[in-house]
Amino acid sequence: MKILLLGDVVGRPGRTALITFLMNKDYDFVVANGENAAGGFGLTKNTASQLLDAGVNIITSGNHIWQHKEVLDYIDEVDCPVLRPANYPPGNPGRGFIVMKHQGIRIMVINLQGRLFIPMALDCPFRTVDNIIRNNSADVVIVDMHAEATSEKQVMSRHLDGKATIVAGTHTHVLTADARVLPGGTACITDLGMCGSMSGIIGMATEEARIRFITGRHIRLKVAEGNTYVNGLEVVLNSELNVESLRLINEKA
Repeated sequence: MKILLLGDVVGRPGRTALITFLMNKDYDFVVANGENAAGGFGLTKNTASQLLDAGVNIITSGNHIWQHKEVLDYIDEVDCPVLRPANYPPGNPGRGFIVMKHQGIRIMVINLQGRLFIPMALDCPFRTVDNIIRNNSADVVIVDMHAEATSEKQVMSRHLDGKATIVAGTHTHVLTADARVLPGGTACITDLGMCGSMSGIIGMATEEARIRFITGRHIRLKVAEGNTYVNGLEVVLNSELNVESLRLINEKA
C-alpha cells in the first residue's frame, strides 16, 4: 500500500501544484493539510472540493480552519472528509478523526494541534490521541500533528511509536530531512513542508513578510506566485501493513 502525505497547501499556487503533481500518480491513499488552501488562510468547500477531486482522500487542518465562516457548516456535514484538530474544546463543529474502509483496509486519520507557541485554548493532544486510539480500531493509523515546535512534534512521534503507523508534523511549511522509522515501527517526520510557491516566505509574498519583521507593523500577507513545489512524504507499507520504505517528496510542479 502506497500512502502520500502532503504538507500545508498554500493558496491557489499550492492547489495547482498539488493537482498537477497527482496527475497520473498511483497512490492508494492521500492525506493533505488544507488549512491554508483558500487565499493562504483557511479552507472553503470549493477549495476542499478541488483537492478531493484531484485525488486527496482526507484533508486535515489546524489553527486557520475557522478563517472562512462557510466551513463551519461544511465541516459538520455527515462523512465530510475534512478534519479539524481533535483536541479543540467540545462544542466546535466537525470532527478530529475519521475511520474509513479503503480497499478493504480500515484506515484512521487523526488531526491534532500542538499547544507550544500557539496562543489558543486547547485540550491536551497527547491525552486526546490516547483516548481516540484506545476506543477505535484500525489497520492503519495516520496522525497529522499540526504544531509550531519541532520538539512537540517529535515527542508526539515517540509517544505514539508502536501505536500509530505514521506521525507527520505540519504547520511550519518547511520540509524536514528527518523521515525515519522509530524502534516500535512508526514512521515519522517533523514537518511535511508545503505545497505552494518557493519564491516567497513559507508560501507568502516576500515583501509583506519583510516589512512585518522590519517595522513590527501588521501588514496583510499575500500568497506568493511562481516556482511551485510539492513537499511531503511517501510511505510504502508491505502486505502486513508494516512500513517498508519512506521517500521525501520535494518536487517542482
